[in-house]
Amino acid sequence: MAMNTRKGFRFSTYEAPEQTPFEKLFDIFQELITHTSGDFDEAIDWLRELDKEYELTDDEYTIDDFIEELKAKGYIQEEFEDGGAGGEGEEGDENGGKGNISITAKMERLIRQRALDQIFGKIKRSGSGNHKTGKSGQGDEHTGDLREYRYGDGLENISMTESLKNAQINHGMGSFTLNEDDLVVEDTQHKAQMSTVLMIDISHSMILYGEDRITPAKKVAMALAELITTRYPKDTLDILVFGNDAWPIPIKDLPYLKVGPYHTNTVAGLQLAMDMLRRKRNTNKQIFMITDGKPSCLRLPDGTYYKNSVGLDDYIVEKCYNMARQARKLHIPITTFMIAQDAYLMQFIRHFTEANKGKAFFTGLKGLGEMIFEDYESNRKKRLK
Repeated sequence: MAMNTRKGFRFSTYEAPEQTPFEKLFDIFQELITHTSGDFDEAIDWLRELDKEYELTDDEYTIDDFIEELKAKGYIQEEFEDGGAGGEGEEGDENGGKGNISITAKMERLIRQRALDQIFGKIKRSGSGNHKTGKSGQGDEHTGDLREYRYGDGLENISMTESLKNAQINHGMGSFTLNEDDLVVEDTQHKAQMSTVLMIDISHSMILYGEDRITPAKKVAMALAELITTRYPKDTLDILVFGNDAWPIPIKDLPYLKVGPYHTNTVAGLQLAMDMLRRKRNTNKQIFMITDGKPSCLRLPDGTYYKNSVGLDDYIVEKCYNMARQARKLHIPITTFMIAQDAYLMQFIRHFTEANKGKAFFTGLKGLGEMIFEDYESNRKKRLK
């Protein structure tokens, strides 16, 4: 007599993975140091406030113990007036004074990795990290597809299993013969490098209206930088910020990025982005722009600034359209990630995008990272012309 067994799911209360006191605080600290733009003292002040409210520590492990462990693990360092950093066992300078504590390069890298995990998920590093053109032929990236051998194909691409199978089918098993008509190769694709400039709006409006727009933008930039440098190391990413003017920033400075008391000189940002991309050779090129969408400033030839924050200024707007058309002539598509929802600004971005034949995403802050990742992945599969 057969015995019936009952199968199904058994549910139990979720138990969070066990964390050490350091790990629990470190997870919170990484978020705080991002929001405070790398200001260690401010981040610790916030951590102490959270500790008072939620009792994150006890007498056996305090915030001060956490700070000492951060030092021991090389995540922070103490700097003194002479520019030196305190080493192991150094509590202060020779006069007993305390130095300023800052995060280290190790911590900067960890913040970028955390941003990548938060926004793009656990993406494993791939081998060669290059971008397909979508055109098969005598390239150097395998597609998994098979085709007949052609003169000039490399011997390393020949599929011996399939070729031997063809030889048996074509000539029989009696007297084994393998000739050129039997050979099958695995198809390949040429690789195309991608050069991207990411433009980040740091005008004052990025923190107005009770909404912090700069921190999510900064996280996206750090995640994109970590994605490209680890998964696509032959690609390039340059980052610039634009307010009254535009200037490049190194990837390592991203955690410290802040909004300033600036208007929005979108034209200056686009000019600098195109200058950066002109210097890139034999590569696909693109511009990603994160902005709240309202250009309000131009720098005139005499060095003075023309500013108008009331509505959309026709003179400034037309300059933006001209830059979009110039980028189009240079085969540089611009993808705009618009994080404001004002109807008149969305209309401006539509006209701007049409002039460039690029793309625009009208998004809040929540889906910003996913949209940028999906667009980057989509663009790398085709040649941008």
